[in-house]
Amino acid sequence: MKDEIQLSFDRAARTISRIRETDYLLSVRAAAKIAGAALRYGRKLIVFGNGGSASHAQHIACELAGRFRLDRRPLPAIALSADTAVVTCIANEFGYAEVFARQIEALGFPGDIAWAISASGNSENVIAGLKIARERGLATILMTGNGGGEAEAYADVVLDVRASETARIQEIHMISYHAICAAIEADLFNNVESLQECTVSVA
Repeated sequence: MKDEIQLSFDRAARTISRIRETDYLLSVRAAAKIAGAALRYGRKLIVFGNGGSASHAQHIACELAGRFRLDRRPLPAIALSADTAVVTCIANEFGYAEVFARQIEALGFPGDIAWAISASGNSENVIAGLKIARERGLATILMTGNGGGEAEAYADVVLDVRASETARIQEIHMISYHAICAAIEADLFNNVESLQECTVSVA
């Protein structure tokens, strides 16, 4: 009999195998294209979500502002959950539903990207963030699951992992944004990774 550890790996493998046979990868490519274009022209990514999705948002920001695979210039990416003083101030003064929308209103400008992450697509503050982003002329990306929920209506590109189990959705989200980061680096920095690998091997 398989234990929970083996079952978790089996479920993850099945989800990955299944989703590769859908048009999901087209959405991943579309997200990479608009995010990369924004960064190429000096705009920024504003990434946000709740709970585990907040952690994913911070992960994305560090991969881009820090590094993913290449040693290159930093790319402007902000995770709206990272500043606890701002988040708790807005939640206290205006309500938790406004914690992302108010920050986007302060930080977002036309040409920027608002990148929302919500496994359900029904988080009130995520929906509010996408709405204000649209109003301010930002392009919008939504990483979600199980149909996309209400937030889907406010996203230009939707990455919908059609699964009902949150853990499986989050696993695919991580693979997806790693793929997006890799595509952005390859596009913006002229595929110099192979040159760097040669330099390292010679050294």
